[in-house]
Formats: sequence, C-alpha cells, structure tokens
Amino acid sequence: MKKSYKSILILLFIGITISAILHVFNYYDLLILPSVFREISRWLILIILFYYGWEKRSLTTWILISMLTGAEFGKDFPTIAITLNFLSKIFLNLVKTIIAPLLFGTLVVGIAGHSNLKQVGRMSWKSLLYFEIISTIALFTGLAAINLSRAGVGVQLPSTPESSALQSVQGQSGTDIILHIFPENLAKAIYEGQILQIVVFSILFGIAVALVKEKYRQPVVKFAGALSEVMFKFTNIVMYFAPVAVFAAIAYIIGNMGLSVLINLLKLLATLYVALICFLSFVLVPITWFLKIPLRNFIRAVSEPATIAFSTTSSEAALPVAMENMEQFGVPRKIVAFVIPTGYSFNLDGTTLYLSLAAIFVAQAAGVHLSFDKQLLLMVTLMLTSKGVAGVPRAALVILMGTASGFGLPLLPIYLILGIDALMDMARTAVNVIGNCLATAVIARWEGEFDEVMAKNYKPDSMGDQ
Repeated sequence: MKKSYKSILILLFIGITISAILHVFNYYDLLILPSVFREISRWLILIILFYYGWEKRSLTTWILISMLTGAEFGKDFPTIAITLNFLSKIFLNLVKTIIAPLLFGTLVVGIAGHSNLKQVGRMSWKSLLYFEIISTIALFTGLAAINLSRAGVGVQLPSTPESSALQSVQGQSGTDIILHIFPENLAKAIYEGQILQIVVFSILFGIAVALVKEKYRQPVVKFAGALSEVMFKFTNIVMYFAPVAVFAAIAYIIGNMGLSVLINLLKLLATLYVALICFLSFVLVPITWFLKIPLRNFIRAVSEPATIAFSTTSSEAALPVAMENMEQFGVPRKIVAFVIPTGYSFNLDGTTLYLSLAAIFVAQAAGVHLSFDKQLLLMVTLMLTSKGVAGVPRAALVILMGTASGFGLPLLPIYLILGIDALMDMARTAVNVIGNCLATAVIARWEGEFDEVMAKNYKPDSMGDQ
C-alpha cells in the first residue's frame, strides 16, 4: 500500500509540475497553446487524486477531492454546474432531520447521565461554572476574530429564492426575542427548525430527569444515550453523501461566481487558526500560570492526545490517552473520570470558537448585517447547541446549519465551509482535548487535590515498564 501511495504521489507531482509549466508559459506568453491543453492537464491531476481517494478510502480525502473537482467543473462547465444545486439540497434536507433528536439525546445525557445533581455535588457546579466561562471566552474570541478579518465580506452569493427571501426578514423586539426562546409546542419547534427552543426543552427535560428517582431516571437516560448513539451513526451515514453535496455546491457557486470566492475560504481558514492560537496563548496558558500548573510538563501530557485528536478529528479517539496522561500528571482518578467525560458535553472550546466564527462568516457572505444584540443571541444559541458533539467528526456542521437556518441566514455559504471543514476540524478538535485536559487540572487545584510532585516529575515515557 505504501508503494502504491508513493507511486501516486510521484504521478501527482509530475502532473502538477506539467500543469504549472503550461499555465506559467501561457501567462507570460512564452508558449501559446489552446486552453483545452491546460484544462486537460488539470483534469489529469484530478484523475490521479480520484485514484488516490479510491486507495485511501477516507471521507475527509473525498471531501477535499470533491471540492477541487467541483471548482474545476464549475469553471469549465458553468451552464451544467448551475443546475446541480439540488444535490446539495438533498444533503441539507438529510442534515435537518438530525438536529432535533441529536440535540435532545446529547443534552439529556450530558445533564442527567452521570448522576443526579445531589450526587455530583460541589465538583459539578465548579466544573460547569468553569466550562461556561471558558466556552464564553472562546465564543467571543471567534466573534472578535471574524469581525476583525471580515473573511466573508465580498462574497457575492448567487441569486436564489432563499437569498432574496432573506432580505425581507423583519427585526424582532427584545421581548419577541425572549419569548421566541421558549417553545409552545415541541413538535412545532422541530418542524420549524427552532433550534434554541429545542435546546431549552432538552435542558429542562434533562434537569427534570436528573431530579427524579433512580428507577425512573435510568430508563430515560439509557433511551437518550441510545438515541444519541443512533443519531451519531445516522450522521456518519449522511456524511457519506457529503462529497457529492460538496462537489455540487462548489460547482454551482463557481459556475455563478468564478474562482475568486476561494480567497475568502483561505482567509476564513487563516482566521480560525490564528484565533485558536490566540485562545491557547492568551486564555489557557495564563490559567496554567495563575494556578501554578507546570506548563512544560502539561504540554508533554496533552501532546499525545491532542495529536490523536488532530489527526482523527475526533475527541473520542483521544479520550483513553487523555484520561491516563492526566492521571499520571497528578490529577486524581475520580476527578479525571468526572471532568473529562462531562467536558466532552459542556467544554468544547475549539468547537464553540469555530461555530461563532463560522456563523458570522455566513452572515458576512450573505451581506447580512447582524446588530450586536443579534450577534449576542447567536452566541448564546451556539453555546447551548454545541453541547455533546465533540466525539463526532463534522457534527459541528449540523449545529451550524441548524443555527443559521433558525436565524434566517442562507445555507449556501456553509457548503463553502464544508469544503475546508476537514482542515478546520483538525485544529478545533485538538483544542477541545487540550481544554478538557486543562479543566481536570483546574478542578483538581480548586478542590485542593492536585499532586504537584507528580506534575513536576511527569515524563511522557513514564507509563508501563519504561
């Protein structure tokens, strides 16, 4: 298999080199050839990538290949490309069916799944307080970053019935906004895609479940947990259609708008990485200094789980290593066992930052000005709806689509984001894991149970017989 990959990479390098030479020669009028030769050279590169994707059999790889293919198809065959939007709408319809049951299941399990409120006691409110403070900072970090970079400004979306209807959405008063948060009918909220109402119902339901007797609580928690697992699998199945949706959406957008829109995507990607680095440097690092947690050894402890999360785009994949390393770092097992699983539902620093950034990008791309109070309500919605999605690659896109739809924003820019979401997901998932690992040390220090000797003497190779 490695030899096969090596041969593919060599062919890819040769194809890119030939294509680049043809384009450079044509640009500087050194060799004038019909444009069909340049198009053929680009399609040969895509054919090689398709072969690589077939060998790799990775959804992330196919999404990236589909994005490139869609861009080329939209450029070369714009009249056909603008008819493909229905494929992306199929994907959107499937995603919309996921939102309500996924949120309900994950929130109920997150609130009631570990025990009732009396059992978790002091450690529970300390953890939740810390989670919400840090998540709020992450949200506003993303909000500030995208408002500074304005990565979505300048995107000219194609004229569609959805985008034209968007401009006629009327503003709501403060009273209307507050009333709109609370559902009058759950079925109606699900039908209309009122995601914040679904979240409020799920939170209240989860609290109620946590307060009832054990014999009543356990069956409901088991059902909610089973529902969550089923919806996660359902999400994975729907995501297999994502490459087709990405190809159709990118081809449709490029066919209407040209290749200039890709510049905005690169700006968005750069904005996210810079924002995450700033969050790590100016929020998480100062917390370690303030609480006198050995920074160098903490970095050693989280480097392996963060790398696993970065490469797999799943916080769940890093869970066993993260728990083991933090226990060896000096955090008691009882705290690790409570804080990290709870943090996977309530402490998604990277995901919340990404969601705030991506949501404003969608508004900017649509040319919609959101006032500060609307942006604030959007942040609250995202803070609540992002709970419980850390373990599933690209599940944040489900939340983003539901939130954007609830605020009357067009969903077309989200398909642009989907094209580079794999690169964004890697970074935000790694930050999720780092934030949860730090949370265990923070709560241990707060409880007065942090083992400073173990932390100062921690070595990555200390486990096992080494």
